[in-house]
Amino acid sequence: MNRTAGIVVIGNEILSGKVTDTNSPFLARELRKIGVDVRRVDVIPDELDDIAGTVRDFRERFDLVFTSGGVGPTHDDVTIEGIARAFGRRVVREPGLEQKLRDFYKHKVNEARLKMSEVPEGAELIYGGSLAFPTIQVENVYILPGIPEILEAKFLSIRERFAADPFHLRIVYTREGEGAIAQFLNDTLRSFPALLLGSYPKIGNPEYVVKLTLESKDLDYVDRALAHLLRILPEGCVVKTESF
Repeated sequence: MNRTAGIVVIGNEILSGKVTDTNSPFLARELRKIGVDVRRVDVIPDELDDIAGTVRDFRERFDLVFTSGGVGPTHDDVTIEGIARAFGRRVVREPGLEQKLRDFYKHKVNEARLKMSEVPEGAELIYGGSLAFPTIQVENVYILPGIPEILEAKFLSIRERFAADPFHLRIVYTREGEGAIAQFLNDTLRSFPALLLGSYPKIGNPEYVVKLTLESKDLDYVDRALAHLLRILPEGCVVKTESF
C-alpha cells in the first residue's frame, strides 16, 4: 500500500521569519518512517481564502493532509474556519470539547478560550495517549496545533493509524564528489528506474564528501540496487554503508 500526504503550515509568523517551522520536518520524518510519502509542503498566511483553497486542493490530491497552526484563541487563529470553508461546512461549538475547556479553565474560562471548542461541522475528535484534548479530523484532513511540543505529542498518539508499507533505506558514504560519481549513479538508475536515489554533498566533513541514499518499499529491489552501485563505484571510494 502506497499512501501520500501533504502538509499545510499556517502562520504569518513563519512567512515573516519570526518563528522557524520545525513542524513540517518533524511530520515528514515521522510519516516517512511509517511508509507515507510526503509529496508537498506549503506555508501559507493566516488568511481564510488561502487556507480554504490550499486545503481543498490538498484533500483532493493526497491521501492524507496535515495542517499545523492557527487553532488558538486569538484573532489570527482562523484555521478552523478556513478548513470548514474548504469543505463547505459550518463552524460549530463541540459540546464535549466545550465542557472540557470549562472544566480545565474553571472560573477563568472566557469566550476566547471557548473558541478552541469550535470545529468544522461533522468533524471527528480523535483522543489518544495521555492528551486531554483531541486531534480534529475532517475526512482525510488532520488539524494539528502550531506549538511544536503539542503537535509532536498529538501526532505520535495517532501515528499508527497512518502506517503503510515501510520504506527500506540504504546509505552509502563516499570519498569522491558528485562530479566523479555521477555516471555511476546514472548507471544505477538505468538498471533500477524505480529506485529513489538521493545525493547530498557534505562540506568540511573529514570522513566523507557525499552521502547517497537508496530507498524502495521493495526490500529485495533496494538491496540489489545497492549491490549494483557498490560493484561499479571506483575502488576505495566507499567510506561505509548503513541500512535502515
